[in-house]
Amino acid sequence: MNSQTEYLLQPGTAGLIEVAIDRPPLGSVQRGTAVIAHPHPLFGGTMQNKVVGTLARAFVHSGWTAVRFNFRGVGKSEGTHDHGIGEAQDLLAVIEAQAPTGPLALAGFSFGGFVTCSAVAQLHGRREPEKIVLVGPATSRFQVPALPTELHARALVVHGEQDDTVPLQATLDWARPQSLPVTVIPGVEHFFHGQLPLLKGLVVRHLSQA
Repeated sequence: MNSQTEYLLQPGTAGLIEVAIDRPPLGSVQRGTAVIAHPHPLFGGTMQNKVVGTLARAFVHSGWTAVRFNFRGVGKSEGTHDHGIGEAQDLLAVIEAQAPTGPLALAGFSFGGFVTCSAVAQLHGRREPEKIVLVGPATSRFQVPALPTELHARALVVHGEQDDTVPLQATLDWARPQSLPVTVIPGVEHFFHGQLPLLKGLVVRHLSQA
């Protein structure tokens, strides 16, 4: 993301996982660690995706260490695509290695939103994230687990009105039984072209709330 980004390889259940870490400036408030999941690997999704980078910048701006990583089979990460099941294990492995203790935030874009919800479900009762950010979660393509009710106030769900990859209606249908609010950005498609600063601002505002 910038010249200060730290890159490393860490163990995972399918082999090594490629990780990128961006930290807030020294001397600034350190709020915790945010782990961010990228879009679908079979459609070009990587941790270098612009929406993922925007999420990382929003977290760093808000005092969080931002940890991005490549799912198995992407970049230098070993293994092969596992339809979200193994990818959730990748996310949990990154949390265990890079954020074993302290405040935790989780974020995901598209397929990464699905994987993030899967990880939240697996962590439930053991470790609850302080903040959750889901951008265009892949609700039309996967069985996305519902978020635990007690975490709704900590969650921000953002979706583009004109998303032609994951229709807005699918996310509304997913959110409705949960009474989970969805922030809809008028005129925006799946990748938030031209509206990444707006997305960053929404996330920063969410992270500033107690």
